[in-house]
Amino acid sequence: MTKIIAIVNQKGGVGKTTSTINIGVGLARNRKRVLLVDFDPQGSMTISLGIDAKSLKYTMFDVMTGECEAKEAINKLSNCDLIATDQRLTIAEKNISDQTGREYVLKEALQPIMNEYDYILIDNTPSLGLLTINALTACNEVYIPTQAEYLAMSGIVELKKTIETIKKYTNKTIAVTGVIVTMYDNRKNLHKDIVAKLEEAFPQKVFNTKIRNNVAIAEAPINGVDIFEYDPKSNGAIDYNSIVSEILGRETKQNGK
Repeated sequence: MTKIIAIVNQKGGVGKTTSTINIGVGLARNRKRVLLVDFDPQGSMTISLGIDAKSLKYTMFDVMTGECEAKEAINKLSNCDLIATDQRLTIAEKNISDQTGREYVLKEALQPIMNEYDYILIDNTPSLGLLTINALTACNEVYIPTQAEYLAMSGIVELKKTIETIKKYTNKTIAVTGVIVTMYDNRKNLHKDIVAKLEEAFPQKVFNTKIRNNVAIAEAPINGVDIFEYDPKSNGAIDYNSIVSEILGRETKQNGK
């Protein structure tokens, strides 16, 4: 069964895009078929992977407005696939806002290509608008990246309420299955306290691996590549590889192998 994972947090700067890219590439390096979906009008993931959306025939804008099918918008990268986006996705959001079934547009678009992938990872806008609702309706799992700070915690409370609403009305199978702690410093008691609170709020969902502060993580997207290509020996590459191992371990356990 294809895992469609929405990487969501309405707070910006917590590592959503970085985590989506590096987890996706990490899974692909483990021979998983991976599709990355840039569902943020800022196009951060598209830019971070060195793609110029203006040069593409189709983007997520065209998929959401019905101008093309999802398969026509897929770009083949070296180890995984990408549906890119640009700022026009904001227009698409406005265009579908009056449609009946507007929450299901992304889900219906991805349906025909689902079986071609083991994992579909959706990078989302830092808000809880219609685009994010579409992603939460389309997915079967949610990963929440967050910094180890109190303001990030307060945002997660609101996100949790939104997910419960989605579960009630548009996606009964949705579940938070992963919380990714980013920009972590194990020397700081505050960070340890926040992790403890996250583990209390999301029992057995917080990944054991924490993404440490690492310059290479910030430098990789500037060079249009993932952390494994940019600096495979960096703490960032080590940490994301470890999270991927946890994900694959969970998959093996779920499959009863």
